[in-house]
Parts: sequence; structure tokens; C-alpha cells
Amino acid sequence: MNTLRAKIALLLVSSIVAVVMFMTIATMYIFKAPDEEVINLLARQLILMERLAANDPEGHALVQNPTSGLPDEKQTNIFSSVTARLGSPLDVIVTRKDGLEGRWFQAASVRVGSRGWLIVDLDLPPNIERLWWLAFITVGVGGVAVLAANRMIRPLVMLESAVEMVSADGILPHLPERGPAEVRATAAALNSLSTRLRRAVESRMRLIAGAGHDFRTPLTRMRLRAEFVADEEERELWLRDIKELDHIADSAIELVREESTNAVSEVICIEGLVGSVATELQEQDFKIEVSDTAKACVKGNRVALSRALRNLLINAATHGERGRVSITGGATARIVICDDGPGISPDLLDQVFEPFFRTSPARIQSIPGAGLGLTISREIIRQAGGDIKISNGRDGGLVQVVELPTIANP
Repeated sequence: MNTLRAKIALLLVSSIVAVVMFMTIATMYIFKAPDEEVINLLARQLILMERLAANDPEGHALVQNPTSGLPDEKQTNIFSSVTARLGSPLDVIVTRKDGLEGRWFQAASVRVGSRGWLIVDLDLPPNIERLWWLAFITVGVGGVAVLAANRMIRPLVMLESAVEMVSADGILPHLPERGPAEVRATAAALNSLSTRLRRAVESRMRLIAGAGHDFRTPLTRMRLRAEFVADEEERELWLRDIKELDHIADSAIELVREESTNAVSEVICIEGLVGSVATELQEQDFKIEVSDTAKACVKGNRVALSRALRNLLINAATHGERGRVSITGGATARIVICDDGPGISPDLLDQVFEPFFRTSPARIQSIPGAGLGLTISREIIRQAGGDIKISNGRDGGLVQVVELPTIANP
């Protein structure tokens, strides 16, 4: 009931049903049941006609059975009680029958001794008692209201569908421009937005890739010149700075490659992949511990996912002194990486995935790195249909949680 479609349909149904009920109440008020004076007058007429028929049966058309129709018990009881009160109780049956143009006619069948029944048409206003037709109208109006609501919110449904189909790179899919004018206008606006976004992303990627590539030539010249610096200590400082710049350029190019390429996906046993990456890092003297691994299969590019997990584990082992990784299965493969470091200020947690992010405002770099490891890892994980979240642990340290959709083991 919280959807706009349901609210519009409910509003239409409520409005129409309210109008119908108002008209029904007004009709019931206008055509209300006859008052006591009218009933007494009709009862006296029935008594008089019954007496005339009893005294002169040949002059009145009597029938052997009461008239056909739907018995009206309420009117029958009223006329029986009124004639009894007037001192001439009658054996009367009031019935209703369908006439022309769907109108109801009422007739009174009065027993005339053993000779038969006298049929008298009654000119009574309709007695509206049953409102079953109101339910029928409500159902019909409900169907029309739902169809109208669906048509009214079709542009909003298109917006919702377009947002749900946004790819990992933030680009909207192309939408067919057909249907009513509003729907076509909405689709055209979304397609135009998608084109502008795609061009902006491609322009950004070309800029980053070009800058990273153009860095290489001057860096090579600087490296050659640094080799001829006489002071050994000064030479080492130059070479270290050049190596850092070279690493930044490589990371930028790698980020562009991950965002622009569509690598071939395959079924991967995530516990085996995590174990192999952890073993590789342990051989490089990184403090990594693996525990509580569950079997789960995911679909993605093995090389890219290995790179993403390697970045996260190195991040935990370097900045957090030691990394501990565990895996749980289910609808998603949940990889939790904890460390023993100081964590990150809560004010900076939303910025950890920004390129070249540093926890120090002064951007002091105590540990080598380009600051793109988390950015690249998140891009790879999202390309595989998953996501990553980072938070501070309750007992200190940083907690990196990777979730990937699982598939059945083939």
C-alpha cells in the first residue's frame, strides 16, 4: 500500500465509491419507505376491495394462486398488521416483480375466502434495502482504477526500472522511446542523460590513462639523471620519489583498465581463491591468517578478483599490522577481513574509496602506495556484481567486508 500505484488506485476507488454511496443515500432519502398514513390508506383500500370481491365474486377476476414474484416479507407483515389493527385482518402476500426498463413493481395478493386470490397492484415507492450492487460497482471501479493508475505512473515505473538497471560503471541502459507522449519524453530524457554520462566517464578515463602514460617518459629521463647524482644518499631519495611516481602512474592505468575492460567471467571457488592469495602474501612475509572458511562459488574474473583481494589483504597487513580473513556462505559469499590497526576516523570512512585518499590531512605517506588500492578493489568487486563496505571494529582495527553473489556449484 506504500507504492504510488496503490495510492492512486485507492484514491480513485474511494472517490468513485464515495460518490456512489452519496447518491445511494440521497436516493434512499428521496424514495424512502411509505409513511404510516399511506400504508393505512392502502390497507383500507385492500379491505374494501376484499369485501367487494367477497360479495360479488363474479364482478372481480380472481385467480387460484398468488401472483408470482419475489416475496416482500417486510411489506407483507406491515399490511397484515395494519389490516388486523383496522379490525379486518387479511391474508395478504406482497411480492415484487421485474417490469420494463429494470423497474420493480409491487403487487398484493389478497385471499378472498375459498374462491381464490385478488391481485392488486400497489403504487409504492421502491424500498431500497440491499446494496449488493454497490459491491459490484466497487469491484468494477477498482479494476478501472488499477488500469488508470498503471497508466498514470508508467513514466515513474520506467524511472524505477532504469535506476535498477544501472550498470556498475554508473551508465544507464538505452530505453525504447515508444508509448504515450509522457513515456516517450521520459525515455528520451533518460537516454540523453545516459549518453552524457557515458561521454563524461570515457573522457575521464582517457584523461587518466593519458596522464599515466605520459608520466612514463619524463620519469624515465629523471631516473637516468638520478643515476648520475654523485651523493649516494641524495640519489636514493631521488630514486625513491621516482619509484613512487611510477607506481602512481601504473595504478592509474590499472584503474582505467578495470573500468573500461569486460574481462571473461568464470566460476570461482572463493575459499580456494582467498587461500591462494593469502598463501602468496604469507610467502612475502605479510602477516595474514585465514580461518572459518565456508565453501561458496561466485562468478567473475579470477585474475581481477585475485588483485582485489590482494589489495585488501595487503591493506590489512600493512596499515593494520596483521590481517585475519574469514568466509561465510549463503545467498552471498561474505569475506570479512579484520586487522589490529588503529582504524580510521569515522569522519573519513565515507572517503576511503576516493582515489589517492590518505588518512592524514597533510597526506603524509609513511607506507608506500599510490592510494588507489581500495578504489581499484571496489571497482573489480562491483564488476563481479558484489560490493565492499569498510567500518571500524568494536575492539579496534578496521573491518573490510566483501559480499559477492553466489551461484550453484556446477
